[in-house]
Amino acid sequence: MRYLLTVVLALFLIGCSSDVSVAESVDSEEGVYAFVNVNVVPMNTEQVLENQTVIVKDGRIVEVGPSSSVEVPEGAEQIEGLGKYLMPGLAEMHGHIPPSNQPASYIEAVLFMYVANGITTVRGMLGHDGQLELRERANANELVSPTLYLAGPSFNGNSVSSPEQAEQKVRQQVAEGWDLLKVHPGLTVEEFDAMANTANELGIRFGGHVPAAVGLKHAIDMGQETFDHIDGYIQYLNGESEPISDAAIAEVVEMTKESGAWVVPTMILWETILGYTDLEWARTLPELKYMPQGTVQQWITTHTSRVNNPNLNREALNVHVENRMKVLKALNEADARILMGTDAPQQFSVPGFSIHAELERMADADMTPYEIYRTGSVAVGEYFEEQDTFGLVAEGHRADLVLLNSNPLEDVARFKDRSGVMVRGVWLSENDIQSRLAEFSQGGDSAN
Repeated sequence: MRYLLTVVLALFLIGCSSDVSVAESVDSEEGVYAFVNVNVVPMNTEQVLENQTVIVKDGRIVEVGPSSSVEVPEGAEQIEGLGKYLMPGLAEMHGHIPPSNQPASYIEAVLFMYVANGITTVRGMLGHDGQLELRERANANELVSPTLYLAGPSFNGNSVSSPEQAEQKVRQQVAEGWDLLKVHPGLTVEEFDAMANTANELGIRFGGHVPAAVGLKHAIDMGQETFDHIDGYIQYLNGESEPISDAAIAEVVEMTKESGAWVVPTMILWETILGYTDLEWARTLPELKYMPQGTVQQWITTHTSRVNNPNLNREALNVHVENRMKVLKALNEADARILMGTDAPQQFSVPGFSIHAELERMADADMTPYEIYRTGSVAVGEYFEEQDTFGLVAEGHRADLVLLNSNPLEDVARFKDRSGVMVRGVWLSENDIQSRLAEFSQGGDSAN
């Protein structure tokens, strides 16, 4: 099961086609903008600041205050916010960027789809040759893209065959300039420890999966920083087919909090991988029209086989999924560190669009809209605080903003109802977003 996600991703990348139009590049010179008469959801606390003006210059928020007292700079482009709500952009903390051997049109389309849905930061979790150059272009506003932070090629049972090789691989990735190391299944304890010790020595973070031989507790003890897909938790708690006690969950939550580790749940994607996601719901997702037809058909074929497998134990599966929800709920109630992620692009997890289903699923774990948005804004800013300042609607923060037509604190479904997105000070109106999306739509009927 642990290798399944990697295998599916590899098949997906192979199956990507070139029939996606190029998203237009953006001018690297950011202008001066003024959001006027807008309701601000700053995300420092659960509040709405009414009738505000927010000034953006050179990709930064330079002033936030009452519209009656903030002076709009001469020549600034004014964006009317009357009756609208301005909040920070969200993050995809377990995303994937296609490798450079894929068509440039497809790569740019993936990046644009993130931004189109208010995803202004992506932590790429599977590095490939050429992506460091793409990161520089994206972060310099040479194309429409979230700000990218990238893990290098993964550490797994196929890429690492000895502790010495693990150490050398860490040193190589640090020298190349990757932002973090990606852990996949298959490492021995000795290989994992060599990787972890070298990473800790050189000051590069690492996260991802928990190799079966290593286990959750040892991974935490060695300093693994993020546990994506709640990986290792259900196995540690023996919860793949039996209910988990509240006491057992409380113990692992406390262990997580004490270590300062972060969890990236990716609830919807993992339910798909397990075979829990409803096939008809998945195959009729409207955003599938933005993916290559061959990729969508491959997803449908794979999931059809999975959910129709006569050996699938539906009762055990329901328990497994319920246990995952209980772990997420307990982590949130204990104020453990949670980061938003969906593992896109992946099976029925379309870049950017997948965040909306994930928001709803997190709400099913009794998380409030404010708590959910924090995992994609404030918490991500804290995670990357040594690299940049972002995650709030506040002076000095990177100008990553989403303008919404109604109050997002009342219902996470309102995050879909956009008026526009700003990424690093570049403004895209909703009309502009829809026009560009239409350029690479595959027609909408290929999945049915």
